[in-house]
Amino acid sequence: LEIYPTQLSDEGEYKCRIVVWDNTGNSTEPSVPISKEARMMLKVNVPPEKVEITHLTSGRNLSLRCKSEGAKPPADILWTKTSPDGVETEIPDLAKTREIEPAGELYDTAEQIFYQLEENEMIAKISCVVRHHNTNTTIYKNITFVSPAIQNALKVTIQRFAEPVLYSSIENQDGRDNKAGLVKISADPGFKVPYNTSVTLKAAAPGVFPEPRYLWWVGDQTGIAGRELHIDNLEEDKSYYVLAENPLG
Repeated sequence: LEIYPTQLSDEGEYKCRIVVWDNTGNSTEPSVPISKEARMMLKVNVPPEKVEITHLTSGRNLSLRCKSEGAKPPADILWTKTSPDGVETEIPDLAKTREIEPAGELYDTAEQIFYQLEENEMIAKISCVVRHHNTNTTIYKNITFVSPAIQNALKVTIQRFAEPVLYSSIENQDGRDNKAGLVKISADPGFKVPYNTSVTLKAAAPGVFPEPRYLWWVGDQTGIAGRELHIDNLEEDKSYYVLAENPLG
């Protein structure tokens, strides 16, 4: 018996019966039917159909909520943070609440966390990792919080009660250019260069007065001051950041 594709309605107990006729080797005696049967319970597991992440910010204080919909059995949720140099670690000791709600024969799992960014964090990528072990499914949903001081940050917004939001947010921006802000970066010969070649990055803040000073960095390297940054013999993809600062901010 082959069932494809499986549906939730296929879940249940299945029985297989085998019948043979045995006359114990005596052709003159009538055959006697002998039956054997086996039973099994089929469980149908369903991976999450949809994952959503929402957030509220107040200064460096974050409230994040991740919801996984339409899984069976319920999915697990954990939270990770990725540093600017690409190192991903699980966020420990989180204050969080979890809810599991039935949705028909499936389940929705929602988890809310409260997290505070460090004072020196200029950029923080936080991911909701939804894992469904029964179907070997892992879904990432991430949101990146960016200080307005960093190039290409989104426009800083103002909350209803006029409290400034220190961090703008960019949802799922992996592999895509962010909307340019006050600070712009150009690259010579370009942002994509051949292996083991050199590139010069140039920062500018058109229309900003007083003229800002610029500080470049990559990963944990010490910041390099100046409008331009020259990189020799580039051997791997790297993310560079520039901080622009003048007396106004």
